[in-house]
Amino acid sequence: MTRLLIVDDELKIREVVKEYSLMNGYEVDEASDGLEAIDKVKNNDYDCIILDVMMPNLDGFSACKQIKSLKKIPIIMLSARNEEYDKLFGFELGVDDYVVKPFSCKELMARVKVIVERGKASNNTILTFKGLTIDIDGRSVIVDNQKVNLTPKEIDLLFYMVKNRNIALSRERLLEEVWDIDYFGEDRTVDTHIKMLRHNLGPYRDFIVTVRGMGYKFEA
Repeated sequence: MTRLLIVDDELKIREVVKEYSLMNGYEVDEASDGLEAIDKVKNNDYDCIILDVMMPNLDGFSACKQIKSLKKIPIIMLSARNEEYDKLFGFELGVDDYVVKPFSCKELMARVKVIVERGKASNNTILTFKGLTIDIDGRSVIVDNQKVNLTPKEIDLLFYMVKNRNIALSRERLLEEVWDIDYFGEDRTVDTHIKMLRHNLGPYRDFIVTVRGMGYKFEA
């Protein structure tokens, strides 16, 4: 059964989200702050975490960073703050989605469903998007039944974006995760590899979408 962790210091919000989660057939755990959430993550496995930003003891951003260092669990961030900076900061930390309060529980459950299904699909080693086939274990890419010759770094970049598809990925994050280097100011490394990758994907180049002012995402 799909298991969720709802983290919010407001009891009423936890109760409402829990009620809708149970109605959708999910098993639910609760935490009232970031520290409690981290303890629960250490001792349990979850398919998705719904995490508030503004909480006592440990805020949601700090909790997210620690959780992501422990386990690869999808996180939906809840916040009353709608500033673009907060959203971008959350995505750079690895947040999978960002929902602004007040929110519709029906919409939240729809977002949970998408993320949970995406997580289950990511366990597959061979992924197909129209005429584009990606073999994770075999490290090969097929475009319309023709194998494409990619450099090792292009393959690493594509695979990382596909595993995190539909998530906006900053250049900083791509450099850290794919190249294992820190980001210092302007760097065209990512842009150059994206350009070559799009060229090699041919008719499926548009699967790699530019996120203005931030970076890129794989959307198919």
